[in-house]
Amino acid sequence: MVDERRRQDALDALGVLDTPPDERVDRIARLAQEAFGVPMVSVSLIDRDRQWSKSQIGLGTNEFPREHSFCNQSVKADAPLIVEDATRSQLFAANPYVVDDPNVRFYAGHPLRAPGGEPIGTLCIVDVRPRQFDEAQKSLLEDLALWVQTEIAKDDELDQAALIQRTLRPRQHPEVPGFSIAAGAVAHRQLTGDFYDLSLQGNSLRITLADAMGKGTGPALVAATARGSLRTEPDRPLSEAVAEADRLLIDDLADMTMFVTAVLARIDIDSGTLDIVDAGHSLAFILRADGDWVHLRSTGLPLGMGMTDDERRPMTTTLGPGDAFLCCSDGLLDVLDPVDPFSQVAEVLARRGPQGAVDEALRLARTDSAIDDVTVIVVRRET
Repeated sequence: MVDERRRQDALDALGVLDTPPDERVDRIARLAQEAFGVPMVSVSLIDRDRQWSKSQIGLGTNEFPREHSFCNQSVKADAPLIVEDATRSQLFAANPYVVDDPNVRFYAGHPLRAPGGEPIGTLCIVDVRPRQFDEAQKSLLEDLALWVQTEIAKDDELDQAALIQRTLRPRQHPEVPGFSIAAGAVAHRQLTGDFYDLSLQGNSLRITLADAMGKGTGPALVAATARGSLRTEPDRPLSEAVAEADRLLIDDLADMTMFVTAVLARIDIDSGTLDIVDAGHSLAFILRADGDWVHLRSTGLPLGMGMTDDERRPMTTTLGPGDAFLCCSDGLLDVLDPVDPFSQVAEVLARRGPQGAVDEALRLARTDSAIDDVTVIVVRRET
């Protein structure tokens, strides 16, 4: 027997009730209509006292009382329900949806289950004519229901993964006398292949920004792997940290043809000395107080491409009073002025300061022109 409280809790936890239409689910409903040649299809979720449709064709409304719902019977039994002629069914002959509009005669529904196995709804097909339903059709309906179930669960899993990613970002940026520090990130989709880190190690500010190739779940997992490696033993030399992350990616992900571009930097708080290792990222700069731009490049291909340790050589420069260190993912390039991005950045930074510049970058990352994840770090030495 189905535990109603547990079932309802599982449905609520998915957060799918009363959400907008989803093209992925709508597409499955259309396929079901075409495959079975029926006028009505519904992806139905059984709430406390109602049946609500995430997707529906031909029913005219997304919501019905639960007490008269055919889908409710399938959910209560946690089993497929096939009614070939409702007028001959003792359970449904007097049902108002059989006696009156929409004059249901045929119904076939297969349960949809939450990730924990609880029945939360059905994929159902409905006809105004009695019809027979053979084993091959039952198997097809089951396959389509499993597809719907996967899509619904996928949204919840992605939401949870995105939440975890957000919690892994620095909750607070270090406060360093004489420096202004700002950073932020916006994922183009639910999951991001970017990550950044800012931390104080003794008298040094350590900065990390990395970008896994591609978009979606795969790059997000690769980014998590790289992040875990780069965060361990944070006081070790930059070149050693990069080399170890490189070896890890090669050992674990060699068959995936995945790589990660990365920048690791360390700023000495007292002297302003900046050491940087660039692993194929090439998007780290200094904007000098006099307006000159310095593009910081050190030797290195992306992580995962098999460079030897002695090729990961850091470069050293100095951050003077009024100088700003800037680093970003390549998604920022898509939203900046393509003709003169440097002037745009310099103007915003001068007018709004590091935090305002990051805020503006993240605002642009949420516009229609953005096609990738955007991550930005700005550290300015004030004195």
